[in-house]
Amino acid sequence: MQTGRRKGAAPASSKKPGMRSIDDEIREKYLERAIRELNQMSREVQECRHCPRGKLMPVLGSGHPQADVFMLKHAPMASEIEEGVAFYGRSGNALMKSFKRLGIDPLVVYGTLCVKCPIPEPDLAAGECVARLVEELAIVQPKIVVVMGEPALRVLNGLSVPLSRPIEGREGEIQAFTPTIDALYVPDIDESLDEEGAKQRFWRAFKQLGDWYDDLPPY
Repeated sequence: MQTGRRKGAAPASSKKPGMRSIDDEIREKYLERAIRELNQMSREVQECRHCPRGKLMPVLGSGHPQADVFMLKHAPMASEIEEGVAFYGRSGNALMKSFKRLGIDPLVVYGTLCVKCPIPEPDLAAGECVARLVEELAIVQPKIVVVMGEPALRVLNGLSVPLSRPIEGREGEIQAFTPTIDALYVPDIDESLDEEGAKQRFWRAFKQLGDWYDDLPPY
């Protein structure tokens, strides 16, 4: 799988070993802060008791704390609940293959869920819990949100994300979400893995992410 520096990051410094540029130090500070804030949010989610999840633990987001690409699903599947990690299992494996085909470094990706608590009826999740997605977006500060499926689209459009505009349910079209964040709406990946036509529909929409990624400036 393709690896390498994150798009948008500066090229490696030509200075002598042991010397770092001011830009490098600033980026490290921002990264350290993002890690701290995500860890704090994870602790708060784990301690939250708004949703009736019993003894099951919430399913947390994972990936680069300052990712360019923010993957968003509505609710967890059984494998994600078992591991406590979003996009663990079939959906994650399918996405990794898609990233490889599109030439997207998986190290620039962060994935999470609208409903992090494993409850029987995700639509009944507490509003306070779902609203944490706004905080998660503010911490990661991605360049694009890939919204998977109508339920996730409905949740995201219903949140008070600063300076945001509604995302239309037009599959495979890059849209402006905020002045600094684009959006791409695609079918729900969990519903697209068992039937060939559904797989093709997902891929037709998702592959637009590759063109978007190629157009990112390398700085």
